[in-house]
Amino acid sequence: MSDRPFSPRKPKFQRSSGRPGRREGQPRRVFGDPDVIVLYGWHPVVEALRNGKRAFRRLLATENSARRLEEELGSPLPLEPEIVRPDEINRLVEPDAVHQGLYLEADPLPSPTPATLSGERVVLALDQITDPHNVGAIVRTAAAFGVEAIITTARHSPAATGVLAKSASGGLEHVPFMIVGNLADTLIALGKEGFQRIGLDSSGDVALDEIPLQQPVVLVLGSEGKGLRQRTRDCCDAIGRLDMPGAIKSLNVSNAAAISLFAVTKALAAK
Repeated sequence: MSDRPFSPRKPKFQRSSGRPGRREGQPRRVFGDPDVIVLYGWHPVVEALRNGKRAFRRLLATENSARRLEEELGSPLPLEPEIVRPDEINRLVEPDAVHQGLYLEADPLPSPTPATLSGERVVLALDQITDPHNVGAIVRTAAAFGVEAIITTARHSPAATGVLAKSASGGLEHVPFMIVGNLADTLIALGKEGFQRIGLDSSGDVALDEIPLQQPVVLVLGSEGKGLRQRTRDCCDAIGRLDMPGAIKSLNVSNAAAISLFAVTKALAAK
């Protein structure tokens, strides 16, 4: 979504002073800092500003985007934006990123634990899925299906920021991440909390829709290419597969997540 033109009027916001795109003492980029989440683009930033659980640090916006925010969210905004030119945001994001004139730095959201999950909604666990576009698409789908939380590992998983956040299109504000050191240990802990652990793999023992489901459920998705690691499989109560009638028998992991979430949530709702 690109900036829309507006009729000329004096902006309510003041353009930031000093060196373009930066303030004294502030780094040019914050990607990789676990204490700072970077969000850019219309949907990720708007959904974050609507989220009362977010703590904000810095908001940059072009004049048009700042006016659009005010129209969408009302005045005053939760955080006063620094008015900048588009190229000043370009310097802060990945090359070719579509920021739509909005850039936000915020604190991470609170993370649940196995003991604090309600078990009333499906939980997703991602076994070393590394592509931020795929994870972002999964987050967006998870938000659509009301997933309670997404479990990822601290290593071999993309951070919930930047490209992932943009691909999630605001979904990060509705599905919290649980970042763990060891996925297998977490699945064992969830089993002790009564969770049924269902792995998804193209070589699964049984079709996903033939597995008798019971709440609470955690659905475990394997990485692109390698699938579920052996220890992860060993910690699952069942390994399901998606049976497809066409010539192609394997799907991108984000597509597989959408189909499996549809099947699991529909089956649980029918109980």
